Amino acid sequence: MFQYYFMLGVRSLRRNPALTALMVLTLAIGVAASISTLTILHVMSGDPIPGKSNRLFVPQIDNGPLEGYKPGDEPNDNQMSYPDAMNLLASKAGERRTAIYGIGQSIEPERKDLGAFMAQGLAVTSDFFNMFDVPFLHGQGWSPADDKSGADVVVLSRKLAAKLYGDENPVGKRVTLGTLQYQIVGVLDTWTVVPRFHRIIGNDDGAFVDEDEIYLPFASAIRHEFPRMGSTSCTSDVTPGFQGFLNSECTWIQFWFETRSAADRAELQSFLDSYAIEQRKLGRLKRAAPNVLYDVREWLDRLKVVGNDSKLSAWLAFGFLVLCLVNTIGLLLAKFSVRAPEVGVRRALGASRREIFTQFLIETTVVGLIGGLLGLLLAFGALALIAMQSKALTVVAHMDWVMMLTTFAMAVASAVLAGLLPTWRACQVTPALQLKSQ
Repeated sequence: MFQYYFMLGVRSLRRNPALTALMVLTLAIGVAASISTLTILHVMSGDPIPGKSNRLFVPQIDNGPLEGYKPGDEPNDNQMSYPDAMNLLASKAGERRTAIYGIGQSIEPERKDLGAFMAQGLAVTSDFFNMFDVPFLHGQGWSPADDKSGADVVVLSRKLAAKLYGDENPVGKRVTLGTLQYQIVGVLDTWTVVPRFHRIIGNDDGAFVDEDEIYLPFASAIRHEFPRMGSTSCTSDVTPGFQGFLNSECTWIQFWFETRSAADRAELQSFLDSYAIEQRKLGRLKRAAPNVLYDVREWLDRLKVVGNDSKLSAWLAFGFLVLCLVNTIGLLLAKFSVRAPEVGVRRALGASRREIFTQFLIETTVVGLIGGLLGLLLAFGALALIAMQSKALTVVAHMDWVMMLTTFAMAVASAVLAGLLPTWRACQVTPALQLKSQ
């Protein structure tokens, strides 16, 4: 009977084409508005590194001045000073560790058809690539020995390598960064991290930007005094010169630990507390503020990657969907009310109220399926328009299979929900009255 009722539902769409089109369009617009907003929220709030997010930690060490500090105040900055970063890198805490700061350098291509251009990237340690599961297309990252010596080696993104060398494997070649020659040791495969949790602070577009183009050893960038591309916070006077800046308490470095398991968090916390105690004995970290570890999820929450505006937009979109459902209910009531004689005849011939209810509910499901298809197309269009309006939203304004299935499920569920009242009303038809009136 399901197949029979389904075919009746398909045929019923042609009885009132204008009314049917209005129902489908109303449902599709409501679903498209809610699903496009939900898609962006889903991508923004997703786990950027599943299976590892509870083993990666950002240490928070408050090295701000004592003046004006009150116990319980928030740390003065989310970044770290160079002395603290170097001390933590030299420690044996965690399984892996890396310091990160943004850099930018001009590139002098060998190709004559390309002029010099700027490339943005990161200065990191060799642990970076394994910590964040960075995929390689050619070659690999540099060694810990290269970290110690500050070797002039570089890893390129796939997009930059294709721009400079086409389809050729450039590993072993040299590329000019600024006035310096760097040997290419690796080329990354496409690496899209959403949100870009490992390097949020200091980016104009925050956590939703394209991947970096170059990766250099942290020690090499420091040795050549590469300028910083990112935010810097200084709470006291700084001695002139690059070395004076390095020795200062200015915070400008991101730092990450990786532990073997989530259970090692307590051990890492104990190390961090012991480190702070030792530094206070040396006259640093005068605030004696609590030292905090944030895993990936906690870090994204702290930086409010998914803001209240995004959550409010999702609620408003679902409110609009409810409004569309109310309108759909009214249209279904109008459609089913004119079919009272048909229901009366079927009841007189022996059909039960349950059978009538099932038939009409399947008809609303057909409306939901068509509304889902149209809503999916409208959602794709809405996401394309959103991506055109903001470069930062380009990486999040796309729909995966989960959201596509959610679109259909939401459309069908919405149609069924909207059809409950009209269907129930249709079942209350009295056969005798309908037969007499007809």
